[in-house]
Amino acid sequence: MTTEERLAALEAKMQEISDRQAIFECIKRNSRGNDRFDAELTASSYHEDGLHEVGRNRVPGPGYGTHANAAHGKLFEANLHNVTMHLCEIDGDVAHAESYSLGMFLDKGCETGRVLAGRYIDRLEKRDGEWRIALRRSTVEIALEGKAALPTGALLPGSGYLRGNRDRTDPSYERPLTAEFGCRW
Repeated sequence: MTTEERLAALEAKMQEISDRQAIFECIKRNSRGNDRFDAELTASSYHEDGLHEVGRNRVPGPGYGTHANAAHGKLFEANLHNVTMHLCEIDGDVAHAESYSLGMFLDKGCETGRVLAGRYIDRLEKRDGEWRIALRRSTVEIALEGKAALPTGALLPGSGYLRGNRDRTDPSYERPLTAEFGCRW
């Protein structure tokens, strides 16, 4: 193998690794935007003509953050979307990804909650050098409900744990991060 061939192979491998990372970052950005009620961040994970399928509804991707914020804000005190296993097939500027997800939701009143387990089945496209979601189809395959209590049996309110906020006052946005910031349950 010539030096030119080795460099070309290395460049192709680096592009694949870079694309995979950008795709996974896009998927994680979507979840973070939903949990922090950052509609702008959520919108940044979709192309302008992207779609997000929710049950039988298809919501324009750039508006999904606002849609999700309204639904989550009405029903839940807090929510966390966790992306776990992730597979991705890349073919040029189109990728198909399957990402397992766990959505945890603390009901209003903080006494009960639920876990939804499912998958994000995404078609992503690289346009103008940036990977974004063109179509997201979400599945729900397991749904659990129960009492929202710590291992001690105590409910979250009054526990003293740091509480996340559903906006840019969340500690994750603080730069630099200090020990003086944040509200408690």
